[in-house]
Amino acid sequence: MEFQRSPDDDNTTPHTASHHLLQALLDHGVEYLFCNLGTDHAPLIEEMARWREQGRALPQVVLCPHENTALHMAGGYAIATGRGQAVLVHVDAGTANSAMAMHNLFRARVPVLLMAGRAPATTFNQVEGGRDTYVHFVQEPFDQGSVVRPYVKWEYTLPWPSMAAEVIARAHSVMQSDPPGPVYLMLPREMLAAPCPPQELHPFPAASHRPVKAGGAHPAPIQQIAEKLVASEDPLLVTAYAGRHPRTPALVDALARLIGMRVCEFNSVHLNIRRDSPCFAGYLPGPFAEKADVGLMLDVDVPWVPKTTRVNPNAWWAQMDLDAIKRDMPMWGFATHARIEGDSELLLAQLIDAVKSLATPAFEARAAERMRKLEREHAERQRRIDAAAQAPGERGAINPAYLCAAIHRALDSRDTVINEGIRNTLTVFDQVPRNEPGTLLGLPGGGLGFSAGTALGVKLARPDARVVHFVGDGTFYFSNATSTLAVARECGLPIFTVVLDNGGWSAVKEATLRMYPKGRAFATDEYASVLPTGMDFAGVAEAAGAHGERLVDPADVEAAIARCIRALDEGRSALLHARIAPL
Repeated sequence: MEFQRSPDDDNTTPHTASHHLLQALLDHGVEYLFCNLGTDHAPLIEEMARWREQGRALPQVVLCPHENTALHMAGGYAIATGRGQAVLVHVDAGTANSAMAMHNLFRARVPVLLMAGRAPATTFNQVEGGRDTYVHFVQEPFDQGSVVRPYVKWEYTLPWPSMAAEVIARAHSVMQSDPPGPVYLMLPREMLAAPCPPQELHPFPAASHRPVKAGGAHPAPIQQIAEKLVASEDPLLVTAYAGRHPRTPALVDALARLIGMRVCEFNSVHLNIRRDSPCFAGYLPGPFAEKADVGLMLDVDVPWVPKTTRVNPNAWWAQMDLDAIKRDMPMWGFATHARIEGDSELLLAQLIDAVKSLATPAFEARAAERMRKLEREHAERQRRIDAAAQAPGERGAINPAYLCAAIHRALDSRDTVINEGIRNTLTVFDQVPRNEPGTLLGLPGGGLGFSAGTALGVKLARPDARVVHFVGDGTFYFSNATSTLAVARECGLPIFTVVLDNGGWSAVKEATLRMYPKGRAFATDEYASVLPTGMDFAGVAEAAGAHGERLVDPADVEAAIARCIRALDEGRSALLHARIAPL
């Protein structure tokens, strides 16, 4: 993306660091500034006003009433486009509010530049931008960066005004380099306000500071994996985020059909294979891993839960991953016999070619026989999914499978689904299947409240598609709903929120029962997981100008969904608050 500079950018007129920072963001293709501003941003606000007065191009400012919305919205846009954006938050307080979203984006390997001001340091020096209010004294911690340090690839503080362009060039190249991820930049107010003498400036063009992207692999390890797959009798592929590339799902399907290989996803972050592919075997790879003789982990952080999975001890496993060593996980103990780090799209293309070069009539016959078996298994799995959605449930206890299947029928193939259903995650995945690349996202981290802001960012990137996100009632509380709905209305980004309300944190109850199946909590039926009753989440939506639906009776499912879709297509957000079977 190219931007025109104004005539006063001739390096003879002194500008502040704020000016050069904004220009650097433009030069590196940043289109949006998702902002939750504070006193530390006064120099930037003044500079942006000056630019508007001059008719200069600016990154589009999106004001977000909560940082959780801003970060997740930037993340959703980056997921949909591959282009990391910038976020502005207020000193240590805004950074703290951003930490949960940074955790999620870090685990999703999403590029985003989080910029936080730093409270002014100067008190008595009469420096432009020095302390002039109470909060400037109390918002200076010893180590502001420590708040998000576990969740960033890089952190820095702007140390000198004339370094603004250099620092942005570095931040952008790091966040977009593979594996991509968030970076964090702190901006002292005095630095933002300080002028930059022209003789101190040096150009840092984007063309000279490009990110480093992953590539393919040496033919030898690819050949080894191909040989093992060709010789296998019961192969298995497990993945979670290979589908971050829109062309990868077709390659996964092509490899699987070529070999006659099951493909499972575990904790899906993206759509990695079409759900109508006969090779897709669902979201629980454990039972298949227990009997597979050759396996391939492809872009997956946790392929299964070892505590409940007994992997075939004689199996041969390979790993192809953008982050093969899992450099940001202190411990990662899944055994592999071959490990390749690289770009999954390129690696899959290499592997497909290698398998084809080894194919013999005998191999093709075995693969064809496996495919016939997989087709039967896939059909049987689909029958079970369909059967689960037949019973509508009862008043106040709607069957979530019945509801999700009805929502699926109302969506188009290009509509995007973001699944943060937690207790009902598998139900949403099964009953609202997607087939088009980029139309499915799952929760990558452990921070609830991911899907709402992310839905806004995806909608910003794909205005012609509907975006629906599923949450439980517990997750809804974490979603900063008033902030999300306000941004949706203000920016004209209607999204569809489905709240599957089971009355509490079912995941907490189930975790307790897994550890203490016959313990005291079980005996007393006390799990500290029941949330306030009688909440009206639809009313929250209506207060923000969105369409709200209260769904209690399964007989009303189709009509309620239709009203939500109609509101969505008319440009209003919609929220469906459905009372499902209680925990």
